[in-house]
Amino acid sequence: MTIPAALALVLVSSGAGPEQGSQAALPGTGAQDVPLPSASSPSIGAQAALPAPAAALPGTDVEQISPAPPAEQTATEGEIVVTVRQGHVPSDPLRSVNAVSFMLTQKVDDAVVGPAARAYKHVIPKPVRSGFRNFLNNLREPVVFANYLIQLKPGKAAETVGRFAINSTAGLAGVFDVAKRCPFNLPRRPNGFSDTLGVYGIKQGPYLFLPLIGPTTVRELIGGAVDRVASPIALGGPFRSRAYVIGSSTYRLLDRRAEKEDELAKRIRHPVTRVLTLSWTPTDMPPKWMITV
Repeated sequence: MTIPAALALVLVSSGAGPEQGSQAALPGTGAQDVPLPSASSPSIGAQAALPAPAAALPGTDVEQISPAPPAEQTATEGEIVVTVRQGHVPSDPLRSVNAVSFMLTQKVDDAVVGPAARAYKHVIPKPVRSGFRNFLNNLREPVVFANYLIQLKPGKAAETVGRFAINSTAGLAGVFDVAKRCPFNLPRRPNGFSDTLGVYGIKQGPYLFLPLIGPTTVRELIGGAVDRVASPIALGGPFRSRAYVIGSSTYRLLDRRAEKEDELAKRIRHPVTRVLTLSWTPTDMPPKWMITV
């Protein structure tokens, strides 16, 4: 390369020389015409990203470069952006055992529990079923009250005492849930020893699927057993008898299965319908939304 040619290249790269936009080569340099950047084109060294070529040039090794995806996508008009935070899922080290238990439970439900629940729902009117359910729920309020005290929640404990007093009197021994209506506005707040264990940092433990009980965890199983033992002790009298304990537990199972009949029938009629259910919402972890098909 001659000195004039080198000088021409230096002038081109530095932007000096002829007026911008001029495509004429310097005389005597022998260099080819080199287009200089115009006012409308980006200058050399600018940080603006140039668009990627649509295709590789023939006879070259240049490949098409796709632009990098944006770091974040923003919602346009008519779109909804949903952010999901994955919650804690109970471990399932007994998966094979749970699968066998599920199959056995399904067979028992098809043969015994399901037909009995459908007959119960068909024969017993809904107001009677609702009233007896309220009666049993009212008998659980002393256990709910005790757990709120252990959890150091005196406000919720006071509300539970108020509910129990109102429903036991104005609600005819709890048959009618009067406390949840105006002017009392005291809704039922399910609470048990499992929630108390969660408040003090006890984890859920392995996932279990037990016959007749259904899906649960070790903590839920232990907490439920403590509640069932504590309830007759707190109530005293005839509620401590074996007949009441077995009879009330059986009725709760039957009533719960009957109330789920419509939901189960809907899933059978529409097997591809996605049902959004809220599950696993103890006090020591955020709610986790589970989508079942």
